[in-house]
Amino acid sequence: MSELIDAPRGLTGVVAAETSIGDVDGAAGMYHYRGYPAVDLARAHSFEDVWHLLVVGELPDATTRGSFLDRVAAAAADPAVAGVVETVAARTGDPLTGLRSAWPLLASARATRPLYDLDEDARLDDAVAFAAVAPRVIAAVARGSDPGPTGGDLVADYLAALTGIRPDPAHERALTAYLIAAMDHGFNASTFTARVIASTGADMAACLTGALGALSGPLHGGAPARALESLDRAGDDPESWIRGELAAGRRLMGFGHAVYRTTDPRSALLRAVAEGFGGPRVRQALAFQDTAERLLAAHKPDRPLHANVEFYAAVVMEECGIPPEMFTPTFALARTVGWTAHVLEQARDPKIIRPSARYVGRPVSRRGA
Repeated sequence: MSELIDAPRGLTGVVAAETSIGDVDGAAGMYHYRGYPAVDLARAHSFEDVWHLLVVGELPDATTRGSFLDRVAAAAADPAVAGVVETVAARTGDPLTGLRSAWPLLASARATRPLYDLDEDARLDDAVAFAAVAPRVIAAVARGSDPGPTGGDLVADYLAALTGIRPDPAHERALTAYLIAAMDHGFNASTFTARVIASTGADMAACLTGALGALSGPLHGGAPARALESLDRAGDDPESWIRGELAAGRRLMGFGHAVYRTTDPRSALLRAVAEGFGGPRVRQALAFQDTAERLLAAHKPDRPLHANVEFYAAVVMEECGIPPEMFTPTFALARTVGWTAHVLEQARDPKIIRPSARYVGRPVSRRGA
């Protein structure tokens, strides 16, 4: 057997592949998509433009934007989608479960082929098609009926489907900023899962379904709702509540990050968005953050712990009218775009991802050998 190379728990710091999609600099507190600071993109661009950047490789001009929007609209309006959405909405009550069910069903309806057997353009077609149905499926399960294909503005249509009213520009811009900021973030658990599956040559639906399974875990995609619960439980006395949580050895959801040792740039972005709304909830969140970071600094002086993206994501989504049970599905909607970009990139590499494990169990018995 070849010599094994020990890796740290969780593969922290291990370079598993090369990527041109983006990078996270935890020490500097920044991350980017294809060389563009992601926070700048979130402030100034549309969801669809950054989607194009990730899966095609560049920001669109007027011509390429139009053709990409046509491609998205055609995928969302595919007649096969309506039947899948109707089936899933009638049989599932949880949006994540619905989306995990919808992708394989749509793959069957579309006769989707393995990535290994497709050329680059056909892979892109699948990437767009499976991402385009995500908001429709999530909204359909949440409301119990199919809202129909997007009318050309994915974020506004998604908010309207969830809340029952057309969003005002401030809410649409706020949710757009969050979705763009959450599209991709290095080799997180769900993205790495998608790439592992893509390395086998499996189809796009299999890659996305596996990634979504990883995202459904509370340590990955479930924190925004839990962060909002913390605000509700703390009430007007965050210091007493936080001290009690730390004394009991419990984590403060929405604080700390596996990569950042300084301010999470996504949290700073969404804090500014929240401050633009103002109001009691935002003031409560600001006070909670200040108290939590002060107490965490005293509790764990050797490890900087700051508010992460989930904390203010919860506040922003609540301000936009999205109920807590839809926080993780909305995160999944954003991250689906990043997953498809990584699947496309991994599919170009013919090498299957196949690490080793060090056996630490019972010794092999040699009796009778």
